[in-house]
Amino acid sequence: MTLHTSSTLAVPEVSAIPRHVAIIMDGNGRWASKRLMPRVAGHSEGLNAVRKIVQECRRTGVEYLTIFAFSSENWRRPPEEVGFLMKLFLKSLKGEVSRLAENDICLKLIGDLTRFDPAIQEMVKFSEEKTAGCKALTITVAANYGGRWDILQAMQRCLAANPNLKPEQVNEALLQPYLSMAYAPEPDLFIRTGGEQRVSNFLLWQLAYTELYFTDVLWPDFDEAQLQKAFDWFSQRERRFGRTSAQLATQAMSNAA
Repeated sequence: MTLHTSSTLAVPEVSAIPRHVAIIMDGNGRWASKRLMPRVAGHSEGLNAVRKIVQECRRTGVEYLTIFAFSSENWRRPPEEVGFLMKLFLKSLKGEVSRLAENDICLKLIGDLTRFDPAIQEMVKFSEEKTAGCKALTITVAANYGGRWDILQAMQRCLAANPNLKPEQVNEALLQPYLSMAYAPEPDLFIRTGGEQRVSNFLLWQLAYTELYFTDVLWPDFDEAQLQKAFDWFSQRERRFGRTSAQLATQAMSNAA
Protein backbone atom coordinates (compact mmCIF):
# COMPACT_ATOMS: atom_id res chain seq x y z
CA MET A 1 0.00 0.00 0.00
CA THR A 2 1.33 3.42 -0.97
CA LEU A 3 1.45 5.86 1.93
CA HIS A 4 1.05 9.60 1.42
CA THR A 5 2.81 12.35 3.36
CA SER A 6 0.69 14.79 5.37
CA SER A 7 0.20 18.25 3.88
CA THR A 8 1.58 19.72 7.11
CA LEU A 9 4.87 17.89 6.51
CA ALA A 10 5.30 18.35 2.75
CA VAL A 11 3.74 20.49 0.02
CA PRO A 12 1.58 18.34 -2.30
CA GLU A 13 1.27 18.85 -6.02
CA VAL A 14 -1.39 21.34 -7.13
CA SER A 15 -3.51 21.10 -10.29
CA ALA A 16 -6.66 22.69 -11.70
CA ILE A 17 -8.59 19.44 -11.31
CA PRO A 18 -8.51 18.14 -7.73
CA ARG A 19 -6.80 14.81 -7.33
CA HIS A 20 -8.99 13.90 -4.34
CA VAL A 21 -12.56 15.10 -3.78
CA ALA A 22 -14.44 14.52 -0.51
CA ILE A 23 -18.20 15.08 -0.31
CA ILE A 24 -20.83 15.33 2.41
CA MET A 25 -24.03 14.52 0.52
CA ASP A 26 -26.50 16.61 2.50
CA GLY A 27 -30.13 17.45 1.72
CA ASN A 28 -31.74 14.15 0.71
CA GLY A 29 -34.48 14.37 3.31
CA ARG A 30 -35.23 18.03 2.61
CA TRP A 31 -35.33 17.33 -1.13
CA ALA A 32 -38.06 14.75 -0.51
CA SER A 33 -39.97 16.88 2.00
CA LYS A 34 -40.15 19.77 -0.48
CA ARG A 35 -41.91 17.36 -2.85
CA LEU A 36 -44.25 16.01 -0.14
CA MET A 37 -42.49 12.66 -0.33
CA PRO A 38 -41.18 10.54 2.56
CA ARG A 39 -37.57 11.29 3.54
CA VAL A 40 -36.43 7.85 2.40
CA ALA A 41 -37.39 8.76 -1.18
CA GLY A 42 -34.72 11.44 -1.04
CA HIS A 43 -32.08 8.87 -0.14
CA SER A 44 -33.05 6.74 -3.13
CA GLU A 45 -32.79 9.76 -5.42
CA GLY A 46 -29.50 10.66 -3.79
CA LEU A 47 -28.07 7.34 -4.95
CA ASN A 48 -28.72 8.40 -8.54
CA ALA A 49 -26.71 11.56 -7.89
CA VAL A 50 -23.84 9.42 -6.57
CA ARG A 51 -23.76 7.47 -9.83
CA LYS A 52 -23.54 10.69 -11.86
CA ILE A 53 -20.75 12.15 -9.75
CA VAL A 54 -18.73 8.94 -9.74
CA GLN A 55 -18.80 8.78 -13.52
CA GLU A 56 -18.01 12.48 -13.89
CA CYS A 57 -15.05 12.20 -11.52
CA ARG A 58 -13.73 9.29 -13.55
CA ARG A 59 -14.21 11.23 -16.80
CA THR A 60 -12.45 14.37 -15.57
CA GLY A 61 -9.45 12.55 -14.11
CA VAL A 62 -10.14 12.72 -10.39
CA GLU A 63 -8.18 9.89 -8.80
CA TYR A 64 -9.94 9.63 -5.43
CA LEU A 65 -13.55 10.33 -4.44
CA THR A 66 -14.63 9.98 -0.81
CA ILE A 67 -18.28 10.24 0.19
CA PHE A 68 -19.83 10.42 3.65
CA ALA A 69 -22.63 7.85 3.46
CA PHE A 70 -23.41 7.32 7.14
CA SER A 71 -21.78 9.01 10.11
CA SER A 72 -21.35 7.55 13.58
CA GLU A 73 -23.91 10.15 14.71
CA ASN A 74 -26.53 9.10 12.13
CA TRP A 75 -27.62 6.22 14.39
CA ARG A 76 -29.55 8.92 16.28
CA ARG A 77 -31.98 9.27 13.39
CA PRO A 78 -35.47 7.66 13.49
CA PRO A 79 -35.16 3.84 13.51
CA GLU A 80 -37.25 3.45 10.34
CA GLU A 81 -34.93 5.81 8.44
CA VAL A 82 -31.81 4.03 9.71
CA GLY A 83 -33.32 0.68 8.71
CA PHE A 84 -34.06 1.95 5.22
CA LEU A 85 -30.54 3.33 4.85
CA MET A 86 -29.09 -0.05 5.81
CA LYS A 87 -31.23 -1.83 3.22
CA LEU A 88 -30.34 0.78 0.58
CA PHE A 89 -26.65 0.42 1.44
CA LEU A 90 -26.75 -3.35 0.95
CA LYS A 91 -28.83 -3.09 -2.22
CA SER A 92 -26.50 -0.48 -3.74
CA LEU A 93 -23.42 -2.59 -2.97
CA LYS A 94 -24.98 -5.61 -4.69
CA GLY A 95 -26.14 -3.57 -7.66
CA GLU A 96 -23.08 -1.42 -8.25
CA VAL A 97 -20.03 -3.60 -7.64
CA SER A 98 -19.97 -5.22 -11.09
CA ARG A 99 -20.49 -1.84 -12.79
CA LEU A 100 -17.62 -0.37 -10.77
CA ALA A 101 -15.30 -3.22 -11.75
CA GLU A 102 -16.24 -2.88 -15.42
CA ASN A 103 -15.34 0.83 -15.27
CA ASP A 104 -12.00 0.17 -13.53
CA ILE A 105 -13.21 1.81 -10.30
CA CYS A 106 -11.87 0.57 -6.97
CA LEU A 107 -14.24 0.59 -3.98
CA LYS A 108 -13.11 0.95 -0.37
CA LEU A 109 -15.07 1.44 2.83
CA ILE A 110 -13.86 3.13 6.00
CA GLY A 111 -15.48 3.29 9.42
CA ASP A 112 -16.41 0.91 12.22
CA LEU A 113 -18.28 -1.76 10.28
CA THR A 114 -18.77 -4.05 13.30
CA ARG A 115 -22.15 -2.48 14.05
CA PHE A 116 -23.53 -3.42 10.65
CA ASP A 117 -25.48 -6.58 9.84
CA PRO A 118 -23.22 -9.56 8.89
CA ALA A 119 -24.74 -9.53 5.38
CA ILE A 120 -23.49 -5.98 4.86
CA GLN A 121 -20.06 -6.84 6.24
CA GLU A 122 -19.78 -9.80 3.85
CA MET A 123 -20.89 -7.70 0.88
CA VAL A 124 -18.35 -5.02 1.78
CA LYS A 125 -15.58 -7.62 1.83
CA PHE A 126 -16.71 -9.07 -1.50
CA SER A 127 -16.98 -5.63 -3.14
CA GLU A 128 -13.54 -4.54 -2.01
CA GLU A 129 -11.96 -7.78 -3.20
CA LYS A 130 -13.73 -7.69 -6.58
CA THR A 131 -12.54 -4.14 -7.34
CA ALA A 132 -9.13 -4.30 -5.64
CA GLY A 133 -7.19 -4.27 -8.90
CA CYS A 134 -9.04 -1.32 -10.45
CA LYS A 135 -6.95 1.80 -11.07
CA ALA A 136 -8.92 4.55 -12.84
CA LEU A 137 -10.65 5.91 -9.73
CA THR A 138 -10.82 4.95 -6.07
CA ILE A 139 -14.15 5.67 -4.43
CA THR A 140 -14.20 5.49 -0.64
CA VAL A 141 -17.49 5.22 1.22
CA ALA A 142 -17.38 6.37 4.85
CA ALA A 143 -19.95 4.37 6.82
CA ASN A 144 -20.39 4.50 10.59
CA TYR A 145 -17.40 6.81 10.38
CA GLY A 146 -16.33 9.77 12.48
CA GLY A 147 -13.18 11.84 12.26
CA ARG A 148 -12.54 11.64 16.00
CA TRP A 149 -13.04 7.88 15.91
CA ASP A 150 -10.51 7.69 13.10
CA ILE A 151 -7.83 9.51 15.07
CA LEU A 152 -8.51 7.49 18.21
CA GLN A 153 -8.43 4.13 16.44
CA ALA A 154 -5.21 5.15 14.68
CA MET A 155 -3.61 5.99 18.02
CA GLN A 156 -4.81 2.72 19.56
CA ARG A 157 -3.47 0.67 16.66
CA CYS A 158 -0.20 2.58 16.71
CA LEU A 159 0.29 1.90 20.43
CA ALA A 160 -0.63 -1.77 19.99
CA ALA A 161 1.98 -2.13 17.25
CA ASN A 162 4.61 -0.19 19.24
CA PRO A 163 4.09 -1.19 22.91
CA ASN A 164 7.36 0.41 24.05
CA LEU A 165 6.61 3.75 22.41
CA LYS A 166 7.46 6.82 24.46
CA PRO A 167 5.24 9.95 24.28
CA GLU A 168 8.03 12.05 22.76
CA GLN A 169 8.38 9.51 19.94
CA VAL A 170 4.83 10.02 18.69
CA ASN A 171 4.69 12.15 15.54
CA GLU A 172 2.65 12.52 12.35
CA ALA A 173 4.80 10.18 10.32
CA LEU A 174 4.39 7.43 12.90
CA LEU A 175 0.61 7.83 13.22
CA GLN A 176 -0.19 8.38 9.53
CA PRO A 177 -0.15 4.70 8.42
CA TYR A 178 -2.82 3.80 10.95
CA LEU A 179 -5.41 6.34 9.76
CA SER A 180 -8.33 4.96 7.75
CA MET A 181 -7.26 6.70 4.55
CA ALA A 182 -3.50 6.18 4.67
CA TYR A 183 -3.78 4.78 1.12
CA ALA A 184 -4.96 8.12 -0.34
CA PRO A 185 -3.59 11.66 -0.56
CA GLU A 186 -5.43 14.20 1.56
CA PRO A 187 -8.48 15.75 -0.13
CA ASP A 188 -7.83 18.76 -2.32
CA LEU A 189 -11.49 19.77 -2.44
CA PHE A 190 -14.25 19.22 0.12
CA ILE A 191 -17.83 19.73 -1.05
CA ARG A 192 -20.88 19.95 1.18
CA THR A 193 -24.30 20.27 -0.39
CA GLY A 194 -27.54 21.33 1.30
CA GLY A 195 -26.55 24.74 2.65
CA GLU A 196 -24.84 23.74 5.90
CA GLN A 197 -21.31 25.06 6.45
CA ARG A 198 -19.53 22.63 8.73
CA VAL A 199 -17.47 19.45 8.34
CA SER A 200 -19.56 17.39 10.80
CA ASN A 201 -16.80 15.13 12.15
CA PHE A 202 -15.72 14.08 8.65
CA LEU A 203 -12.02 13.45 7.90
CA LEU A 204 -10.90 15.84 10.64
CA TRP A 205 -7.23 14.94 10.27
CA GLN A 206 -7.23 14.81 6.49
CA LEU A 207 -9.00 18.15 5.85
CA ALA A 208 -6.21 20.25 7.38
CA TYR A 209 -5.36 22.04 4.09
CA THR A 210 -8.38 21.15 1.99
CA GLU A 211 -10.34 23.83 0.12
CA LEU A 212 -13.90 23.92 1.52
CA TYR A 213 -16.78 24.45 -0.93
CA PHE A 214 -20.34 24.86 0.32
CA THR A 215 -23.44 25.01 -1.85
CA ASP A 216 -27.17 25.39 -1.14
CA VAL A 217 -27.96 22.78 -3.81
CA LEU A 218 -29.56 19.70 -2.25
CA TRP A 219 -27.67 16.49 -2.94
CA PRO A 220 -30.20 14.85 -5.32
CA ASP A 221 -29.93 17.97 -7.52
CA PHE A 222 -26.13 18.00 -7.49
CA ASP A 223 -25.17 16.94 -11.00
CA GLU A 224 -22.25 17.14 -13.43
CA ALA A 225 -22.77 20.88 -13.99
CA GLN A 226 -22.71 21.54 -10.24
CA LEU A 227 -19.52 19.51 -9.89
CA GLN A 228 -17.90 21.52 -12.66
CA LYS A 229 -18.95 24.71 -10.88
CA ALA A 230 -17.12 23.46 -7.78
CA PHE A 231 -14.07 22.60 -9.89
CA ASP A 232 -14.10 26.08 -11.46
CA TRP A 233 -14.14 27.62 -7.98
CA PHE A 234 -11.33 25.30 -6.89
CA SER A 235 -9.15 26.22 -9.88
CA GLN A 236 -9.20 29.86 -8.74
CA ARG A 237 -7.98 29.11 -5.25
CA GLU A 238 -4.40 30.02 -4.29
CA ARG A 239 -3.14 26.96 -2.44
CA ARG A 240 -0.23 28.22 -0.33
CA PHE A 241 0.24 25.48 2.31
CA GLY A 242 1.82 28.01 4.69
CA ARG A 243 3.81 29.85 2.04
CA THR A 244 3.30 33.44 0.83
CA SER A 245 1.80 34.59 -2.45
CA ALA A 246 5.20 36.03 -3.38
CA GLN A 247 6.80 32.62 -2.97
CA LEU A 248 4.18 31.06 -5.24
CA ALA A 249 4.75 33.75 -7.86
CA THR A 250 8.52 33.13 -7.77
CA GLN A 251 7.98 29.39 -8.09
CA ALA A 252 5.61 29.90 -11.06
CA MET A 253 8.19 32.06 -12.82
CA SER A 254 10.87 29.47 -12.18
CA ASN A 255 8.68 26.67 -13.55
CA ALA A 256 7.91 28.71 -16.67
CA ALA A 257 11.56 29.48 -17.37
